[in-house]
Amino acid sequence: MSIESKGKVAFIGLGVMGYPMAGYLQQKGYQVTVYNRTASKAAAWVKQYGGSHAATPAQAASDASLVFVCVGNDDDVRSVTYGDDGVLATMQPGSVLTDHTTASAELARELSKACSAKQVGFLDAPVSGGQAGAENGVLTVMLGGEPAAFDKAEAAIMSYARCAKLLGPAGSGQLAKMVNQICIAGVVQGLAEALNFAQNAGLDGAAVVEVISQGAASSWQMQNRSLTMLDGKYDFGFAVDWMRKDLGIALNEARKNGSHLPLTALVDQFYSEVQQMGGSRWDTSSLLARLKR
Repeated sequence: MSIESKGKVAFIGLGVMGYPMAGYLQQKGYQVTVYNRTASKAAAWVKQYGGSHAATPAQAASDASLVFVCVGNDDDVRSVTYGDDGVLATMQPGSVLTDHTTASAELARELSKACSAKQVGFLDAPVSGGQAGAENGVLTVMLGGEPAAFDKAEAAIMSYARCAKLLGPAGSGQLAKMVNQICIAGVVQGLAEALNFAQNAGLDGAAVVEVISQGAASSWQMQNRSLTMLDGKYDFGFAVDWMRKDLGIALNEARKNGSHLPLTALVDQFYSEVQQMGGSRWDTSSLLARLKR
């Protein structure tokens, strides 16, 4: 039995996050047109999920009521948003642009103004949950923007999310993602030091984790990464390069708003050491590796 169409949407960027996110939209009944810089990836997505792919972001966004972007950084977002080939060239008044890229709050405010000039709604909507969260459709989405835009996009976003909350005006989603990454950086470093201590003390690390994960020391990182850390396996997950990008955004914002982030700055330096070890694409849990050199 076919699913009744919920309307035309566009999804720009089919990386490890965007590929399954766009897939959930198609599966939930939206008519999805995708664009990816590497066209073969877009063709593979269409073969797997259906829908269609376009040669440019502008073509993908044509006639779409909702446009989603999930690319690498501020400049990547601008490259698919502005100009003759950018989504704003064809988006119609009343449509909504949702940017899932982890980018700067400054960019979010810039895009909000650009969209407003075209009577297009805008939401900055970075996500948390990693590749597994995207593949399982259980992402957490932190949003900034106007309530009217959120009301139009919320149902579609919930196709691949378990929580989506509007936190304030444009930029608020990106600021919340910075809070998220600051928290994660400290937790992963603490877990790395704890596991290293346990092993140096002659304890069975896995057995210790089994016990302490039932108490106040537990965390998502402990539940999902401790065993792979103990095994020295890091060839998966959220890459160190991406984390350093995110922490750089947070540290830059902290300089603007007067926040002091000494632990975050220190962990960022530790991640630079992991990069120098050849771990640029390792999971962020690889902080333990630098303690074992």
